[in-house]
Amino acid sequence: MEFPEKGTSREEITVQLSDAISRDADWRGGKIFSLVYFAGDEVADVLKEAYTTAFYTNGLGPGAFKSLKKFESEVISMTGDLLYHAEAAGNMTSGGTESILMAVKTARDWARAERGVAHARIIVPVTAHPAFAKAAHYLDVDIVHTPLRDDLRADVDAMRRSITENAVLLAGSAPCYPFGVIDPIAEIAGVAAERGLLCHVDACLGAYLLPFTERLGYDVTPWDFRVPGVTSISADLHKYGYSARGASVVLYRDRDLRRHQFFAVSDWPGGLYGSPTLAGSRPGGAITAAWAVLNFLGVEGYTRLARINMETTAALIKGINDIPQLKILARPDMSVFAFASDSLDIYAIADALDEAGWHPDRQQLPPSLHCMVTPVHDKIVETFLPDLRRATAYVAENGDVSTGRAATYGMLDKMPDRAAVRNVVLDSIDRLTQARRDSSARD
Repeated sequence: MEFPEKGTSREEITVQLSDAISRDADWRGGKIFSLVYFAGDEVADVLKEAYTTAFYTNGLGPGAFKSLKKFESEVISMTGDLLYHAEAAGNMTSGGTESILMAVKTARDWARAERGVAHARIIVPVTAHPAFAKAAHYLDVDIVHTPLRDDLRADVDAMRRSITENAVLLAGSAPCYPFGVIDPIAEIAGVAAERGLLCHVDACLGAYLLPFTERLGYDVTPWDFRVPGVTSISADLHKYGYSARGASVVLYRDRDLRRHQFFAVSDWPGGLYGSPTLAGSRPGGAITAAWAVLNFLGVEGYTRLARINMETTAALIKGINDIPQLKILARPDMSVFAFASDSLDIYAIADALDEAGWHPDRQQLPPSLHCMVTPVHDKIVETFLPDLRRATAYVAENGDVSTGRAATYGMLDKMPDRAAVRNVVLDSIDRLTQARRDSSARD
């Protein structure tokens, strides 16, 4: 596509936008189980108003935009209160990846300053979000992935055995994305404190849901700042905080530790420059929308939504367990879980679900399908489960019908050369932003 010589009318832009978006997955109808955390039209309207009100503001300049200083400070304070440490220091970021990257950067620089560690090592379970590996790659930090226990939670003994002189950080998830289970955070944090290391809890999924499931009486294993030894937590507002995209929080137990997160330059001709997180300019709309939704929902609203999520999750799990060929992997601690099959090609079942209009997420090691449940899914239980039963029966009757995505994903899952698989992923990323030469082509 060439750069346009003349502008396009607003009406035509609207037509083209609507046409393109109409071909997206039906997230409003609950047809996907990831990517979008939708809490209903009323919450969406609050977010739109807040975001557009602060559309042009920039979090890089809190002196000019005092409103953003207020909103971000109050989001941090409210989140700290929710996680049982009102005095926690933190910042908002663009998402969980940036929050985790900031926690790793903080650990690396803390270890350099306090312990003289020249080349840091972090230790995480294999289920830890890839953001830890990305942070290690970007920041030149070694990363060790440790195995899981039989219940698919982190093996703390394996983490302990991986500690070396240059180790600086242990991490666990609350919960992990693949299986929805909370790692044994108290044990991990205990080992970290015993060895003089930092401990980060990736609660990007759970931070704005687990406190409310606990209020509802669900059994929640300790994971937040009530656990001694936990030094930092990441929490995504745009997941179960239901905020607009581009909003997460990274919190530290004390301000001295957070100082290692910051970046400053004192000799630039353009003036003194400092930023607390990776981004320079930060969209004020995301900050403002996060503040708005926390205040709009409050404890009462989040508890109501948590009840819907957990009851819907229970209904889906029961329905899946009633299908003989399927099984739930692990016992999830909240509204995220995976299911697999010992006898059928689970990727072929996913393809059959695709044909029925669903968009299940494929996982690997082991092969499974993933569900992330939000309030919108309470209306699809009675349609999804029959479609899943039909898809399973079709694969059982027709045997190996692996074609298309099932064949591709199944082949990649079985390839022992993971570097070759990585290159396939890189090639796929490269193709994502190639514009079509024929602008009239349709999917």
